Amino acid sequence: MATLHKILVVEDDPDIQAIVRLALELTGGYTVEVCATGYEAIERAPMFAPDMILLDVMMPGIDGPDTLHALRALPQLGNTPIIFLTARVQPHDLERYRALGVRDVIAKPFNPMSLAQTLQTMWSTYDRATDA
Repeated sequence: MATLHKILVVEDDPDIQAIVRLALELTGGYTVEVCATGYEAIERAPMFAPDMILLDVMMPGIDGPDTLHALRALPQLGNTPIIFLTARVQPHDLERYRALGVRDVIAKPFNPMSLAQTLQTMWSTYDRATDA
């Protein structure tokens, strides 16, 4: 079973960036790379080689779904689990996200104190699915 170490966070809101970084580094002990745009994520993700990507849906320039497609096109990131972080969590939204191939969805607002554990649980589920 692989271990979750490195998480790429793609989020345009500086406050949420800071909260997510602190929550994941301090409570989860993860190495976190933060990108403010989808373009930045596409450029930096291959070098960072994340184990998981936490991706905002609504961002200026290139949104989460388009960033997801671009990341999936990169050979080294084709199977990296991607979790959407979004306030849009109506049933039709969730269906659309899953059809795009995201691993899961975390609703905004989220509890920073449980974020690391939530991602670890999602990782464990992903890891078991890939071992099957």
